[in-house]
Amino acid sequence: MKLTRRDFLKVSGAATAGLALSGLGIDFSPVEAYAWELRTREAKETPTICCYCAVGCGILCQTDKKTGQVIYTEGDADHPINGGSLCAKGASVYQLARNDKRVTNVLYRAPNSDKWQVKKWDWALKEIAKRVKKTRDASLVEKNEQGQVVNRCNGIASVGSAAMDNEECWLYQAMLRSLGIVYIEHQARI
Repeated sequence: MKLTRRDFLKVSGAATAGLALSGLGIDFSPVEAYAWELRTREAKETPTICCYCAVGCGILCQTDKKTGQVIYTEGDADHPINGGSLCAKGASVYQLARNDKRVTNVLYRAPNSDKWQVKKWDWALKEIAKRVKKTRDASLVEKNEQGQVVNRCNGIASVGSAAMDNEECWLYQAMLRSLGIVYIEHQARI
């Protein structure tokens, strides 16, 4: 029998691999398959739009039917814009809903103070409404120089958020315009 160098390497490589695998304790006997239950099996699936940019990628959001908490998010494969793919920001949208480091209380720092105070949501909403009304009343221009009714509020401006989808932006700008605010901008245009 003639043994070439190539044949020697094949045989010795197979023997070494077999010896290594036997030393690891790998069992090649048949095993019973194990299947686990998907955590999204009983979840409610809701299509939504990614809130990060103006592209409008589709996302499927699975929520627990009992608690309403977000369980999982993924790209919507049936969406005409992204076809199921998401950028790094869109893929991390789950963390907007489920993040233990997210601030959930109202934090207020009084003028000239160096300490934050935890306040109630009712207090914060009333305080915001009070300050908006005070500023609007002080800066409302009812008529222009020609005597035309304009009802324009020059003392308040708004820069929108990239974390708002198109529907939220429309509602937000409609509310601002109803107050007479004309300086409305969005961070995507800046």
